[in-house]
Amino acid sequence: MDLHIFFLPFLAPGHMIPMIDLARLFADRGAKATIITTTANVPLIQPTIDLANNSLQHQIQLLAIPFPYSESGILEGHENITAFSNPDLTPEFYAAICMLEAPFRQLANDHHPDCIISDVFYPWSASLALELGIPRLLLHITSFFSIILVGAIGRLKPHESVASDEQPFVVPEIPHRIEMTRSQLPGFIIGTPLSDFYKQLGDSHRSTYGTIVNSFHEMEHDYVDQLKERGDMKLWQVGPVSLRNQNLHDKLVRGHKASADCDRCLSWLDTKKPRSVLYICFGSLGRFTRTQLCEIASGLEASAHPFIWVVRYGGEPSEWLPEGFEERVICRGRGLIISGWAPQLLILNHEVVGGFVTHCGWNSCMEGASAGLPMITWPLFGEQFFNEKLIVDVLRIGIAIGAKVCRSKEEERMMVRREEIRRAVNELMGSGEEADGRRERAREVGKMARRAVEEGGGSYNELSSLIEDLLSLKAGKIQSAKAGE
Repeated sequence: MDLHIFFLPFLAPGHMIPMIDLARLFADRGAKATIITTTANVPLIQPTIDLANNSLQHQIQLLAIPFPYSESGILEGHENITAFSNPDLTPEFYAAICMLEAPFRQLANDHHPDCIISDVFYPWSASLALELGIPRLLLHITSFFSIILVGAIGRLKPHESVASDEQPFVVPEIPHRIEMTRSQLPGFIIGTPLSDFYKQLGDSHRSTYGTIVNSFHEMEHDYVDQLKERGDMKLWQVGPVSLRNQNLHDKLVRGHKASADCDRCLSWLDTKKPRSVLYICFGSLGRFTRTQLCEIASGLEASAHPFIWVVRYGGEPSEWLPEGFEERVICRGRGLIISGWAPQLLILNHEVVGGFVTHCGWNSCMEGASAGLPMITWPLFGEQFFNEKLIVDVLRIGIAIGAKVCRSKEEERMMVRREEIRRAVNELMGSGEEADGRRERAREVGKMARRAVEEGGGSYNELSSLIEDLLSLKAGKIQSAKAGE
């Protein structure tokens, strides 16, 4: 019996990439996968789909729906979050994604999927699935750890008992002792202009068949078990989904066409010693002021370790690099700066890369952990400060840079100075009992990640269980229809 699944990713790279990886995993198992996105986002996905279809029995289908520019008031070309100056979900963009329901409904009526796997930011997909008589599953682009912390803090509000934004509080009712401050909490916990929208997201959860999480049991078993024991909703952990990308071409086209000359990048990496290079990337939405970029550059130079640094800044490097930096560092081969999109999986899994400076977006956390790398954590906004606590305090494979303020606008964040950056880099990349222990723990997490997705591994078996569940639902629906004839 064939299983046809509609995949509906949110319009941001950090949401689209794991959804596409998940669609490929289902297609590997014989399911028919159809990805729905808007017209301007098709070029970001098409290269990955074309490559995947070369080796799949069931071809992944990509269907485009128009973006409602005129109705929402959003400018042409702005149908991906990366087009905006900051990553906040604006009321206009929220209105636009709500307007995608009608064209999506038409596609569902035309193609008759057996299931919808939706991003959390489409609450209307829950009621639509009920109307169609099919299950709707959520793909959560975050960790079990974050889900638990958001629930505990949102429900028990320990942050309201402290006297200031900087005073620490202990997160209650969780397996580890985790301290946070109010300044580290995202807007959807402490209050946001879109609080009604986030309420809709919560309401849609209650009519959802189940949730898929891009994680694996061994990485955060205490939190997986705690969430499953509650029994509120069916849960499947199927990650790391990024490990679906094993060959060179997969890694090159995943998410976007890399802006760097990949041959140049690989040639540069091939000149370095094993585990000597630091990779620095703050995701598709991580932007900084010119002053902060200058501090990062100065800290990297002072550390004396070779590095690859991915920078998303509209101007020329000469506008923010310290005077003489290119001559002293870049021209001498100690550093490589990539402006725009980089082949992150390719870089992280190269044998010369020994550490990762990350903004703690969950995809990057999973990709760094799967590569067995220790990390310097520099969270910026959203749930990234929660992910930092998992990496640093629970898994003990990371060093916190010291960021304390959760803000999407770069000018509102605290400055991290060059000396703090130098210290963290030398601590991560250096030698000694503590550094060696961190590296060994990171390597072990990477081994566990790979075992989880192999045949017989925990995530592999979870996906098998989910497919069997969906096939059983489809069979029951067909039987009920026959009985009613």
